[in-house]
Amino acid sequence: MSARAEAPRVLAVHRSSSHSFSKFAEEAISLLPGLGVQGDAHAGTTVKHRSRVAQDASQPNLRQVHLLHAELFDEVMAAGFAVWPGDLGENITTRGVDLLGLATGTRLYLGAAAVVELTGLRNPCSQIDRFERGLMAAVLARDPQGRLIRKSGVMAVVVAAGEVQAGDPIRIEPPAGDLRQLAPV
Repeated sequence: MSARAEAPRVLAVHRSSSHSFSKFAEEAISLLPGLGVQGDAHAGTTVKHRSRVAQDASQPNLRQVHLLHAELFDEVMAAGFAVWPGDLGENITTRGVDLLGLATGTRLYLGAAAVVELTGLRNPCSQIDRFERGLMAAVLARDPQGRLIRKSGVMAVVVAAGEVQAGDPIRIEPPAGDLRQLAPV
C-alpha cells in the first residue's frame, strides 16, 4: 500500500425504516444474515425495492445492503453537487475500497464480525435527479469502448451477522475461481 492509499474502512453507516431515497446516519447498524440491515426498509429475504416488488415480489433480495464509496462524493462535490454520505440511500459508506472494481461474490469483512457478499452494481434511477438535478449524469460515465459505467455503488447480501460502525476496518476476500465483473442487480 502506498503512503497515499488509505486503509479500507467504513466511513459512515445509515438506515431508514421507510422507503425514502436518503438514509439517516446512525452510530452503528446491525447486519442480519440473509436479511440485511436491521430496521431498514430494504431488509428481507425477498425484494423490497418498490420497482422490483411490482415486477415480482417473490424474487430473492440481492440488494439487502447498499455500499457506496466516499470517493464518489469527493468527485460529485468537486463538480458542484451538494451530496453527503447517506444522501444517495446507501447503508454503508466506504473509504479506500475500489468497490466498482471488485468481482461478483467478493466478501467484505466489516468490523469484528459482519460479512457481506457482493451481488452486483446499483443501477441508478431517476430519483437521483429528483434529489439534485443533473446528478444522474454525474454518477454515470462511459469507458473508452462506450460502455456505460454505473458509479452509484454496489449491492450485497449479508453472510454473517455483526454490528458495523464508522471507523471499522474492511477486509476484502475475492471469490475463488473465475472472477465475474459486477453487473446491475
